[in-house]
Amino acid sequence: MTSRFTGGVVLLLALLVGAAALVGVELGEGAAGSVSPSIANPCRARPPFAGGGIDGVIQRIVLDGLDGAACRLRTSREELVLSLRPGTGVRLRHADRNAAEAAIRAGLLRSADEADNRGDIPSFLVPVVRRLIRTAPLDTLIQGGIALRDLFG
Repeated sequence: MTSRFTGGVVLLLALLVGAAALVGVELGEGAAGSVSPSIANPCRARPPFAGGGIDGVIQRIVLDGLDGAACRLRTSREELVLSLRPGTGVRLRHADRNAAEAAIRAGLLRSADEADNRGDIPSFLVPVVRRLIRTAPLDTLIQGGIALRDLFG
């Protein structure tokens, strides 16, 4: 019984030493320092979003559209999105809310046209997508809640 107990203690100590060594290596590599995410330039081409299906198409259109709008507004995609939500404390330096909305709609329209050219959107749906982009309330689009009456009403 004592040998089994001693073996368990040794195993536990070995695990603790291993964990301490891993933490030490990570701290030595700079894990304790603050890490800033890299913010991509929205005016430069990014690798295409690799998602598939309708979700992938929608995400490609939205991300490409936001990149186009951010480039036009001389900001980052992240700053643009954060500036649209009240309470984030983020404000665009070069544009007001109306200019941001116009840039977003223009970016999304261009992105929808590119998706049409790639064959991501069936041709018969392109006019519906374009109408949605032109007419849907931007706040509703951002919050993700939209009904058919918003599209045609």
